[in-house]
This record gives sequence, structure tokens and C-alpha cells, in this order.
Amino acid sequence: MNWAHVHLFLNHIPVLGTVFGALLLVFGLVRKSEEIKRVSLGVFVIIAVLTTPVYFTGEPAEEIVEHLQGVSEPIIEEHEELALVSFIAVGILGVIALITLWRYRHADGIPKGFVTGVLILSIVVWGLMTWTANLGGKIRHSEIRSEANSHSQ
Repeated sequence: MNWAHVHLFLNHIPVLGTVFGALLLVFGLVRKSEEIKRVSLGVFVIIAVLTTPVYFTGEPAEEIVEHLQGVSEPIIEEHEELALVSFIAVGILGVIALITLWRYRHADGIPKGFVTGVLILSIVVWGLMTWTANLGGKIRHSEIRSEANSHSQ
């Protein structure tokens, strides 16, 4: 197992984790359950922490694949740049979730404005993570690149 394997294994965590946390938060809002809302905020904190090894295994993974035939260096660079934005965004989401949990740890409930803000941010982060993952997939999978699709039409 090398760094490319580790990166590919771990990179599903932020994509699936943010959508899971967002859906859980929506469920908590619909059910009016403070416990579920708090659990979803905890999920965002955990996802932010778990995204750290995903981000930092990217560079060693790049060194393994960048010289392979069919690998697109421009897509690697685009993926790398967007990965940094996504990493920062999920970090912000995690910090906001942690602060919210801490700030309202003894309160009966978390204000709806905070929860709504976290939900909106989580959807943005999920979109960024999905976009980043899609670009990452295009590094080795030329069949999903837009230029491959335009040749088949």
C-alpha cells in the first residue's frame, strides 16, 4: 500500500461525511431534535479532523501518479488548488460546529439561525468536496473528462 492508495481510500470521508452531516442536520431540524442537531455538529467536527490526512496525503499521491501515462498534470494542479479551498472550508465548518457545540453546551437548544447557517455552510462544503473529488477522479480516469465525452457525441 502506498500514499496513492491511502489518499484514494481516505478521500471519500469528506464527501460522504459532509452530506451525511447535512442530511442528519436536516433530519434534526424536521424532528425538532436538539440531540440529533448536536450529533450532526459533532459529525462536522470529526469530518474536519479526518479531512486533514486526506489533504496531506495528496502531495505524496501526486508524486506517485504524476509520471504515469494518461495522467493530466493540469487536472492535478486544478485538483490541488481546489483541494486547498475545500480543506479550508471544511476546517471553517468544523470550527464553527465546535464553537456552536461549546457555546450552547448547557443551553436547552441551539438558536435556529446558527443551525441554518451551519446547514448552508455544510451544503457549500459538500459541493466543494464533490467538485474536488470529481477533479481528482479525472486525474486517472480520462473517460470522465469533458474532452472524452465530447468525442463520443
